[in-house]
Amino acid sequence: MKKQDLPLSPHLQIYKPQITSLLSISHRISGVALNFVLVIVVLGLLCITLGESYFELFISFINSFPIKIIIFLAILGFSYHFLNGIRHIIWDFGFLLGNRSSAIFGYIIIATSFISSIFISRLLGLF
Repeated sequence: MKKQDLPLSPHLQIYKPQITSLLSISHRISGVALNFVLVIVVLGLLCITLGESYFELFISFINSFPIKIIIFLAILGFSYHFLNGIRHIIWDFGFLLGNRSSAIFGYIIIATSFISSIFISRLLGLF
């Protein structure tokens, strides 16, 4: 086998993903996605300054069902990113660093993110 045909080590085909690695990747992805959400928020603020007709157009755009789903996903991304950031701060203090405790805490973060996202969405009147 030629050197260029050899797989990189550790290769994704033989690596078993762990909950902590998946949550770490998800944390980074949610951070990048929240930057795109920030652009939409800035456009909404810009519509406020341009006048009432532009703001009404923006509100009608936001009230469409596909956009409400995107807003819910943005809330989910924000709550996950926020709660997982708290998890990382707890790790910085040296707590819950064991394999079992970090995995359990990861599942707790996922569940809490969904629960808080549903609560915030209901509070904002999305659904």
